[in-house]
Amino acid sequence: MTPEALGFGLGLRPQHYDEILSGSPRIDWFEAVSENYLVPGGKPLQMLDRVRERYPVVLHGVSMSIGSTDPLDREYLKQLKALARRIEPAWVSDHLCWTGMGKQNLHDLMPLPYTAEAVRHVAGRVTQVQDILGRRILLENVSSYLTYSSSEMDEWQFLAAIAEEADCHILLDINNIYVSAYNHGFDAETYLERVPAHRVRQFHLAGHDNCGDYIIDTHDAPVIDAVWDLYAAAVRRFGPVATMIERDDNIPPLAELEAELDHARSIGRAALLRRAA
Repeated sequence: MTPEALGFGLGLRPQHYDEILSGSPRIDWFEAVSENYLVPGGKPLQMLDRVRERYPVVLHGVSMSIGSTDPLDREYLKQLKALARRIEPAWVSDHLCWTGMGKQNLHDLMPLPYTAEAVRHVAGRVTQVQDILGRRILLENVSSYLTYSSSEMDEWQFLAAIAEEADCHILLDINNIYVSAYNHGFDAETYLERVPAHRVRQFHLAGHDNCGDYIIDTHDAPVIDAVWDLYAAAVRRFGPVATMIERDDNIPPLAELEAELDHARSIGRAALLRRAA
């Protein structure tokens, strides 16, 4: 499925199951957190099956730990492959990060040093994952709050190098670019300009908590104007890429998220007109 075929989606949240299944929300597709549906049977998987009957779905993981030095979790990948076979997602994604070591999960998305060695390491693991799953995956840029003195390149160069070497795609999180640009003092639009357009398949939009000296990526608030502006720049750069809004806490009624998604549609349409001019 092409990115433009999906349109505008939301993260699938249990609070909205009944309304999604009983009504006709103005939502084109849903993104399901993979780990929430890996247990065979039970209500969550049943609800995902029912949503999938009505809408396209993509799977988005948080625990692949693609950048770790621990061996890949083969059992996790086996379960993920079975879930993908069951619901036939448009694609499967995870984060460009590491989440633990020594079999200890930090329950956070930790950034990597931007080095040629790390590119080779991660690209090799992505290739293994894609071979196991039998499909290309998308890697998402994460928000970060620290950098490594050993880094040899910019984040966008690192992301692009892995995508090219592993022949995978990119989930470009617009809010994460904004957060990291604020925290580390780089230009967010330069990031957009340097990412290879042919690799980008999806956008994320979300809210955050601006603490003054730094920003924390929280996914618990509406998208702010500066991130909307960056999204418009992304659409002008990459075209009609599948776009979704993430809300993981302080989750509002579905109608409120639909209205925010309508705003994304409006911004996207205007940006595409400017792109075509």
